[in-house]
Amino acid sequence: MYNSAKKQLWIGELRTARGNTVVFYDGQLPDASPGRVYLFNTVRKTIVEYVEDIVKVNLHDLDDAQAKSALDQFGDDWKSVRSEFMEKHQSRIDLSKVPDTAPVKKAKPIPEPEEDSEDSDDIDDFVESDDDDDNDYDEMGDNLDD
Repeated sequence: MYNSAKKQLWIGELRTARGNTVVFYDGQLPDASPGRVYLFNTVRKTIVEYVEDIVKVNLHDLDDAQAKSALDQFGDDWKSVRSEFMEKHQSRIDLSKVPDTAPVKKAKPIPEPEEDSEDSDDIDDFVESDDDDDNDYDEMGDNLDD
């Protein structure tokens, strides 16, 4: 069973009903979603996100000779897949390269006031006439003449 506290790179075997597969666990990979773990699957030649509670009971340690043999056999594939995976999952940011100050705000341009045009005097103001007498309607707003 893999133990991330013991080794940075753990090589073991995933035993399932479909067969046995050599898998690599790397503690330097970004964290998977909660309750999940990333393992390099040597059959698929890709890093797969597994449900940790399900896969944990099916992971078994390899002895030192088997682990060395697996690393010799799958090490090149592991390194290339790992580098591609790390490029896609840049979750770790080097804070020494992040600037300390925020970008400078650009000043908004001040709009120029509109000049009064001579044509605006030609427009007559609308005057509302109240020809209806409020006494012609009852409480519900119905016309009493009807």
